[in-house]
Amino acid sequence: MNIIIRQEKREDANEVYQIVQKAFDKADYSDHDEHNLVKRLRNSTKYIPELSLVAETVDSIVGHILFTEIKVGDHTLLALAPVAVLPEMQNKGIGKMLIMEGHKIAAQLGYKGSVVLGHDTYYPKFGYKKASQYGIKAPFEVSDDSFMAIELIDDGLSDANGVVEYAKEFFEK
Repeated sequence: MNIIIRQEKREDANEVYQIVQKAFDKADYSDHDEHNLVKRLRNSTKYIPELSLVAETVDSIVGHILFTEIKVGDHTLLALAPVAVLPEMQNKGIGKMLIMEGHKIAAQLGYKGSVVLGHDTYYPKFGYKKASQYGIKAPFEVSDDSFMAIELIDDGLSDANGVVEYAKEFFEK
C-alpha cells in the first residue's frame, strides 16, 4: 500500500472531519469531540498549517495529524492532538508515518518539543516520555503515565518547565 504524507489542503477539511470522527467513534479514552476540536483549532491563532498533515492513498485520505502551539513558561512548544486513522486502516503503520513526519517538519520549523495526552503504551514507541521528567505539567488532572513529551531537538526541553498553556479552543465545545 502506497501512502503519501502531505500538508492538509483547505478542500480536505470535510474528509478529515469524517476520518477523525470515525477514528474516535468507539475509542474508550475519548470525549468523542476530536473532529470538532480539529475544526476549532484550524481557526485558532495557534494553528500551524504545515503541521496539519494527511495520509493519502491513491484515491482517498485515510489519516490525519495535527500539532498546535502551546506555551510552557517562556517556551513555545507543540501539542500533538489528535492523530486519527480510519478504523479499517489502523495497525498498518499510518499513525507512525504521520507522527514521524510531523516531528520532522516541526523540528525543521524550529520547534524544540511536543506534548501529548494519550496511550502510555503507544507514544513511547516514538520517543515520548512522561512530561513530568522534563518538569512539564498538564493544566488539568491527568495520569502521569498518559501525559508525555518529546524533545524534537537535542536538549530541546532542558529548560522548558511549568504548566502547559493550551489554545483556548481545546476547552471550548
